[in-house]
Order: sequence, then structure tokens, then C-alpha cells
Amino acid sequence: MYPDSYLYVERARARELRADADRYRLAQPPSGSVVRTLEKRLGWALVETGLRLVYRHY
Repeated sequence: MYPDSYLYVERARARELRADADRYRLAQPPSGSVVRTLEKRLGWALVETGLRLVYRHY
């Protein structure tokens, strides 16, 4: 395979990946939403509680 054709294939794949990333980014709800923030805080609180239960010393 010629080096030029390899670069062409890689550039085309990079364009496809960027387009997929843009579509994914547009499909996501805004990251600053209050609900999303609360979900993250609750999730981390549950993780912390679980870790405290697991690593409890007897």
C-alpha cells in the first residue's frame, strides 16, 4: 500500500470519528442541568457510602 493512500484512509476515518463525536455531543442534554448535577452528587454519595461499608475495620 502506498503511503499516500494510507494517509487518505486515516484522514477519512478521522473525519468519520469527528462526525460521530459531534452527533453524540449534540444528542446529550446540557451538562449544566440541575438534574444532571444532582444525579452526579447522589451517585458519588452512594459510591462513598459503599466504600465505607466495604472497608469498615472490625
